[in-house]
Amino acid sequence: MNKDIIPEEKKVFKAPEFNIKDWIDANGNKTDQVKLADYEGKFKIVYCFQSWCPGCHDIGLPNLKKMVNALEKNDKVAFLAVQTVFEGHHANTYDKMAETQKQYELKIPFGHDAGDDGKSRSNIMTNYQTGGTPWFIFIDQNNNVVFADFHLNVDAAIKFLSQIK
Repeated sequence: MNKDIIPEEKKVFKAPEFNIKDWIDANGNKTDQVKLADYEGKFKIVYCFQSWCPGCHDIGLPNLKKMVNALEKNDKVAFLAVQTVFEGHHANTYDKMAETQKQYELKIPFGHDAGDDGKSRSNIMTNYQTGGTPWFIFIDQNNNVVFADFHLNVDAAIKFLSQIK
């Protein structure tokens, strides 16, 4: 693997199911639960954010948009965004998640993950051991988590992902 993207010391683990109930599709319409199996054989990039997170808007979402635009013709790479609510449940709502998709004109599925009861810790944060937002998770074609971190060299990521066929 490319050391700029996936350092050798990072622990690889099997991706747990997303377990998120509330999703919108690429066009902003409510859709069924998204599952890993929906993207079988694809390399998956999951972007975790909160609508009130300044770093998500200053760095994370622009980097996500840059990757989505650069790789839009590669059907072996799939992008998803998940609002991983771990605080500020009153502000990081389903409606704010949908607004974020529109604001950045991202034609990818978005999920709203405020835990099983809608007011606790995000399932993605717990199951994928994320450390806040913004956060990128790379899941390979065999559903192994090969990268999960706050820091991402977006240009190196695009170069790496462009090689996936």
